Amino acid sequence: MSGAASASGRRAPATTVADLLLELEQESQASRRILERVPGERLDWTPHEKSMTLGQLAMHIASVPGAIAEVSRNPTFDVTTVIPRPSATSTAEIMETLEESLARARTILNSMNDGDLLAPWRMMKGEEVIFAITRGELLRSVMLNHWYHHRGQLTVYLRMLGVPVPAIYGDSADERALA
Repeated sequence: MSGAASASGRRAPATTVADLLLELEQESQASRRILERVPGERLDWTPHEKSMTLGQLAMHIASVPGAIAEVSRNPTFDVTTVIPRPSATSTAEIMETLEESLARARTILNSMNDGDLLAPWRMMKGEEVIFAITRGELLRSVMLNHWYHHRGQLTVYLRMLGVPVPAIYGDSADERALA
C-alpha cells in the first residue's frame, strides 16, 4: 500500500476504512448470490482429491471476511496455526455463517480509524518473518482479494455441477447482469 507522506512523515493510507467497508458491502452481494446457489445435497463433492469439498470451500468463503478482520487485530499471525476447514451441513448454515462473518468484519472495521490501517502486520513462521505489510494491505489482499479468488473457484465448482452461475461483474453464460 503506498500513500503520500504527510507533514509528520507518516504515510497516508491509500485505502480508508470507509473504502474497505464500502467494498465489503458491494462484494457481499455477489458472495450471497453465489453461496445461495450451493446445492446442499452435494456438499461432499470435490473436483479433485487435492481440492476442498464444495462444503469446505463454501464455508471458507462465508467465513473469510470476519476471520481475516479478526486476524488483522493482532500485529502478527503464525502460519503454523492450524486453520480448521469445516464443511457445511446445509446451504442455510453457509448463509448464516456468511452473515455472521460480515457482521464481525463490519464491527472490527468500524472500530478502526484510517491511521490504524498503517500499523505494521507480519506473517510469521515461529520467529521468522515471512512477509511484512500494513494492516490495510492485509485487509485489502487477504480479506478482500483472497475472498474473490475463492469465490471464483466456487463458480467453477458450480459450473462443473451444472448449477447456473450468477452474473457477478457482468453477464455469465447463465444470467444477464441487468435482467
